[in-house]
Amino acid sequence: MAYLELKNVAKTYGEGTTKTEVLTDINLSIEEGEFVAIVGFTGSGKTTLVNLINGLLKPTRGEVLFKGVPVMDTSHERGVIFQNYSLLPWLNVGQNVAMAVREAFPKSNKKEVKARVDEYVKMVNLYPAINKRPKELSGGMRQRVAVARALAMNPEMIIMDEPLGALDALTRGNLQDEILKIWSKDKRTALLITNDVDEGIYMADRIIPLRPGPNATLGPEFKIDIERPRDKTELNDNPEYKKTRNAIIAYLMGIGEERKSASKKVYTLPDLSPKSYVA
Repeated sequence: MAYLELKNVAKTYGEGTTKTEVLTDINLSIEEGEFVAIVGFTGSGKTTLVNLINGLLKPTRGEVLFKGVPVMDTSHERGVIFQNYSLLPWLNVGQNVAMAVREAFPKSNKKEVKARVDEYVKMVNLYPAINKRPKELSGGMRQRVAVARALAMNPEMIIMDEPLGALDALTRGNLQDEILKIWSKDKRTALLITNDVDEGIYMADRIIPLRPGPNATLGPEFKIDIERPRDKTELNDNPEYKKTRNAIIAYLMGIGEERKSASKKVYTLPDLSPKSYVA
């Protein structure tokens, strides 16, 4: 039995003439401990797909199953790391993480909550900033808080919705390594949504492109047969990396060309001739 499974999932917004099917015929199976990346264009329906998996949205058709049980609502079993951090600005780092811990472990006492908060804030190398509020942190530090908050709830699956997309290249690379280091400790099931092919290849076990909407659906999967741990400095010389990267980019470029062709409209002009006037 797959750990996470989507069966013939579709999601529609609007009614009547404004009705739009954003996702259609989505079929996906992720095994326990697997790290899967879904890559696609901006506006292709990636966030809608994430919200169906984490229970914020319900499918119009089909079903989403987690450990064989239909997903009906959000759950701390599925920890989500959002792109926009989603931190409470009036709470400091420790308090933002503690709020999530108390929600996931309501029977824990203050000492147990503090111990768990300290553990995960240290894990993302933010302990010196534990008493700072979000406005005092850089974008990369805020995203580290979001990572610590999600992991502190001890989720069975980590769902990442383009969590590094707004960061500079150096910070993004460092956080990729941090997330992989944390993931490798106990191999929790992970799903990464990204628009960066290189990020997907570096982090995931397999990549699945999302064909853009409306009526977006998943394309063929690409397995990443590169041993872990992976070294970024060596990937460019790795033949498997080059082969996989070229195949994914060629597929995505093909989709782009299809979109361009489909968007071209031919207009037929009326047969008009200038009206002549007699002076």
